[in-house]
Amino acid sequence: MMPPPVIDPKPDPAAAAAGGAEVAAFSPPPRARLLVVDDQPVNIHALFSVFADDHDVFAATSGEQALAFCQQTPPDLILLDVVMHGMDGLEVCRRIKSDPELRGIPVVFVTGQNNPDEEAACWDVGAVDFITKPINARTVRNRVRAHLTLKHQADLLRRLATADGLTGLPNRRQFDERMEAEWQRARRSGTRLALLMIDIDHFKAFNDSVGHLAGDDCLRAVAVAIDSAMRRPGDLAARLGGEEFGCILPETESAGALGVAERVQQAIGRLRIGHPASPHGSVSASIGVAVATPADGGKPADLLKAADAQLYSAKRDGRARIAVAGD
Repeated sequence: MMPPPVIDPKPDPAAAAAGGAEVAAFSPPPRARLLVVDDQPVNIHALFSVFADDHDVFAATSGEQALAFCQQTPPDLILLDVVMHGMDGLEVCRRIKSDPELRGIPVVFVTGQNNPDEEAACWDVGAVDFITKPINARTVRNRVRAHLTLKHQADLLRRLATADGLTGLPNRRQFDERMEAEWQRARRSGTRLALLMIDIDHFKAFNDSVGHLAGDDCLRAVAVAIDSAMRRPGDLAARLGGEEFGCILPETESAGALGVAERVQQAIGRLRIGHPASPHGSVSASIGVAVATPADGGKPADLLKAADAQLYSAKRDGRARIAVAGD
């Protein structure tokens, strides 16, 4: 099923401002992604007229279409009609809240009815609010802003809890969660999933020779270099601990994963960080690459084990090199 069309999409001017002033951290982003779900076009256009100037508004005219859209490109908030042909809004919300990847999206019901039973049903399936038709533009705008602010704050706290304190990259907890999520997504879609395991060569010797402060600077610089090699929004580079990093590459074959590994090595080489205790003369990294097709069976730990085995193969064969597992 194709995702629903975007209505008047506009770029997010806040994208380049990530990590900006602390005051902005507790305000919603200037442009959020809203999904309006209603089987009546007139209702969609009414909400579009309220939010088009401030947010990117997407539309779905059925519950199935809304779920497909959320799976591919999760919105920041959903405005959902209760009564629709086919799958109703209550079932749509129930499915969203049962999905670990989607349950954090706030759902605001928009309903033409006003009775206690329907109101209770909205709360029971996980809605954060509900609005009655005909809508009051000011009320809708303020309620949506409030829920976007709460979601933004929750997302910020979640990022802080899953970020590595030294490098700013995702930490092991976020890596493990993302690995599980990408494995399940690849299993559903029948696509490949690639993994890089990266280890800075002779890092203990580096710390012993130049000191731990320089070691921390080295880790931060290498983290930036690795992250710069991730070209797609869905790719993830994380610090797993010590001098070890991991990169998750969804929908990637062996050749593509090898290309990313080569970019990582080149980016680290361009740092030109001197390493007096290394036979290579400068900081380098060994990389293990493995690729899996989750639909064929297995579990994320199998891919981790395969990539780790290749990492140790690269280290055993002289370091500063890449080893790729056979399909």
